[in-house]
Amino acid sequence: MSLAEHTPDLPTAVARLDHTVVYASDRQLSAEFLATVLGLKVAAPFGPFLPVDLGNGVTLDYYEKRDEPIQPQHYAFLVPDEQFDAMIARLEALGVTYYADPRHTEPGRVNDLFGGRGAYFDDPDGHNMEIMTRPYARP
Repeated sequence: MSLAEHTPDLPTAVARLDHTVVYASDRQLSAEFLATVLGLKVAAPFGPFLPVDLGNGVTLDYYEKRDEPIQPQHYAFLVPDEQFDAMIARLEALGVTYYADPRHTEPGRVNDLFGGRGAYFDDPDGHNMEIMTRPYARP
């Protein structure tokens, strides 16, 4: 029996991501890196966090973690098609290799998934970042 079968009277709700924490060995470096690539700004510190406001009500709150290794995560960003080339150019200017695939086997290439364009790249701590101009088609 599924959880939904145990709770049939719960209302259907919409949940929107507000923020998430991104661990970094140097929060300033990592926040500025992503903000530069995406063409955004780093916000003022909020306690131990350094936020990057994504412009859709969601922030990535960079948190410095120096006492243990950073476990790489994947973060995907839906970006406007007209800004994609500028983001690729900023990656190139920073000397960052981008890839057409998440396993990083096709360097210097972009993909054309779902009728859009996309690319993957690592941030300073090895998080696998993705920019894409069309959302994934889900079953």
